[in-house]
Amino acid sequence: MDLISAEIRIKELSKQLEYHNNLYYNRDEPEISDFEYDKMLRELEMLEEEFPSLKSPLSPTNKVGGNAGEKFSPVTHAVVMESLHDSFSHDELREFDARVHETVPEVKYAVEPKFDGLSVSCEYENGVFVRGSTRGDGAVGEDVTENLMTIKSLPKRIANAPEYLEVRGEVYMSFTSFEALTQRQEESEEKTFKNPRNAAAGSLRQKNSKITSERNLDIFIFNIQQVRGITLTSHMQSLKYLSELGFPTAFYNVYDNIEDVIIEIERIGRMRGEFDYAIDGAVVKVDNFQSRDLLGSTAKYPRWAEAYKYPPEEKTTKLLDIEINVGRTGVLTPVGNFEPVLLAGTTVSRATLHNKDFIEEKGICVGDTVVIRKAGEIIPEVLSVEKHGENSVPFEFPKLCPSCGSPVSHDESEAAIRCTNTDCPAQLMRHLIHFVSRDAMDIDGLGPAVLKQLVNEGLVKSPADLYRLKAEDISALDRKAEKSAQNLILSIEKSKDNELYRLIFALGIRNIGLKAAKIICENFLTIDDIMNAKASDFEAINGFGSIMAVSIEAYFKLNSTKNLIEDFKSLGIKMKPSEQKKGAGIFSGKTFVLTGTLPTMTRSEASKIIEQHGGKTSSSVSKKTSFVLAGEDAGSKLEKANKLGITVISEDKLKSMIEGEQ
Repeated sequence: MDLISAEIRIKELSKQLEYHNNLYYNRDEPEISDFEYDKMLRELEMLEEEFPSLKSPLSPTNKVGGNAGEKFSPVTHAVVMESLHDSFSHDELREFDARVHETVPEVKYAVEPKFDGLSVSCEYENGVFVRGSTRGDGAVGEDVTENLMTIKSLPKRIANAPEYLEVRGEVYMSFTSFEALTQRQEESEEKTFKNPRNAAAGSLRQKNSKITSERNLDIFIFNIQQVRGITLTSHMQSLKYLSELGFPTAFYNVYDNIEDVIIEIERIGRMRGEFDYAIDGAVVKVDNFQSRDLLGSTAKYPRWAEAYKYPPEEKTTKLLDIEINVGRTGVLTPVGNFEPVLLAGTTVSRATLHNKDFIEEKGICVGDTVVIRKAGEIIPEVLSVEKHGENSVPFEFPKLCPSCGSPVSHDESEAAIRCTNTDCPAQLMRHLIHFVSRDAMDIDGLGPAVLKQLVNEGLVKSPADLYRLKAEDISALDRKAEKSAQNLILSIEKSKDNELYRLIFALGIRNIGLKAAKIICENFLTIDDIMNAKASDFEAINGFGSIMAVSIEAYFKLNSTKNLIEDFKSLGIKMKPSEQKKGAGIFSGKTFVLTGTLPTMTRSEASKIIEQHGGKTSSSVSKKTSFVLAGEDAGSKLEKANKLGITVISEDKLKSMIEGEQ
């Protein structure tokens, strides 16, 4: 490759890697597999090695992980949390071994699994857990102490502890917990996490530690970052010491030659399907700490360690049939049933085929031989059709709902095909699960199992029926004590006092999420105001799109909706306006856009203060924006505000405006 071609390719790879880096580390929404990302990074490394004059100091090859987010306080790591250099072949491992032997003639290697989770630091003073933080960019992470406290397997207090101890570990979500979480999300038609790693990262970075606690996270500790009060000389010794202190550590073995290391790596690879957690490779570490000091580190990687990455496993199988499931909002989802095949250690026989467009784009027909793999080592997905079966014909979506027999509709603006019957039995369970969920009516104790019993007994045929229940109805169900029945009735009664936005969200209106429900209730005082509004009234609200506006108008035009709301009123549901609406405040009717780094508070903290005083925040600057709150390093939003003549204020000005109200 010539210099010009190399420069073009390096820029292209750098741009792609920055994009995927942000999705993976900062937003927990990856679009490609780790293996694909690592391949791109390796290509960039090789080009920069061949053309060193083209390497930028800002290259993705010089960076570790993501950035410290704004939701949590920053933590500067006293010991940098380095990344690992990746190998994809046995020959690359042998090259690593040769480099090590140039500096250290005699060496032993520890080999352990490479966990696919979120790397964290945990600090202990005199045996007490005092702080936990994410890796972030390696130098600065996020303080997630409260959320780490919810992990049962992480010791909060250790006996016979040194004066100070900092350990590094990997927070993960087990396959069992992940499957339970995605099942709950699918039943409520929420966006599901792509894999256990992203579920773990998203759960650990929750502002509400109660949500983190419900996600059943776990942790493995694999390194001592620093310690005072004891001297350790090897990795093997440190892992034994950590285990004695009560830390959960992974299995490991030590070898004195690279060929045995390779055999062990292959053995771990074959065992992947036996674990209840995801591993995406194995790690090889020089065991002796003095040898590690001699080897040192590059700007990004330690020279004494190497990660071997396992490629994602793909298999072919036959598609036997396609069944249709009906979701909470009536969406018909096709699910493929396959001839069972062993994939990444488990037997796979089913996978979602997403929607009509996905089936048509892939050209999938019943009887075809298809290529499947597990995304993130857990969710089966169809990659392509290898060959069509004999006399195969394209799959035809049903014209009638398989659950209730009502006609289905296909809105050309989206891929989904829906049942037109709002009383469809298949929708009822999922609708009820959503209705009672935490962000909706928040009825504690009404889980899927209890709801299923209530539906099966004919006690609940709509959300309104929940408010007709009596304690004796619930205690008559299997395994329901009188005390728990009374508690459940109290929880249902308590939900009658919820703010209006919770009910709007609980109704499960298409395209209306929690944020949209809050915006609606900030602009309309009562349920009657909302029901009488036109799409144009909703569209006039800043941050409200035409699709959302049409959806909510159409929903409240339905006779079934009008009857349901009247039912709620007669049953004593208050449908109270939000506290913010009632309290108004100095920023009532004002919209703020926040940009840059503020001197003494995070943007989320500033947003909360603005909302407490009656204002709203938006992510984009428009003519409807009232103020732009700008901090240091404000970018394009500030430029746009200046062009539009929108008032730009500082944090001090915001505070003085609030003080002027008091």
